[in-house]
Amino acid sequence: MIVDSEGNMITKTVINTLFVNIKKTNPNAVIPKYAKEGDACMDLVAVEKFLDDFGNTCYNTGLAFEIPPGFVGLVYPRSSVSKTDMNLRNCVGVIDSGYRGPVVLKFREYDHSLFNYKIGDRVAQLMIMPYPQVQFTEVDQLSDSDRGVGGFGSTGS
Repeated sequence: MIVDSEGNMITKTVINTLFVNIKKTNPNAVIPKYAKEGDACMDLVAVEKFLDDFGNTCYNTGLAFEIPPGFVGLVYPRSSVSKTDMNLRNCVGVIDSGYRGPVVLKFREYDHSLFNYKIGDRVAQLMIMPYPQVQFTEVDQLSDSDRGVGGFGSTGS
């Protein structure tokens, strides 16, 4: 906590900028941007809509990213998905730093007569974050914790 000379708490914000190369794979693609100051994610816009061989409704963003090593792109559904009958098939999309292809979102669409996304709509949101390089150490026993081995629903209702 940082306080000034009069004992008032000071909020200090440090913003780090990450530069990411982006390529339009479709001339109509929209470069993502933050809608409001303080937003964690940037919106992704659909430039193409099609069905795949598994019956998924696919939205191509027409964008490819060069995410730096040590970072990952996470693609989440927008809150507006609750107005549709659609579910993002993999819940959270992962764009690894080595992937250079277009970002395509796949949704299961249950009722085609309801409102669903169209070309030009914001269809998902993208967050790019650092991640640790994890190395596991196999042990015979784990340390104790308050929760212990309690599983689903063990922390309350």
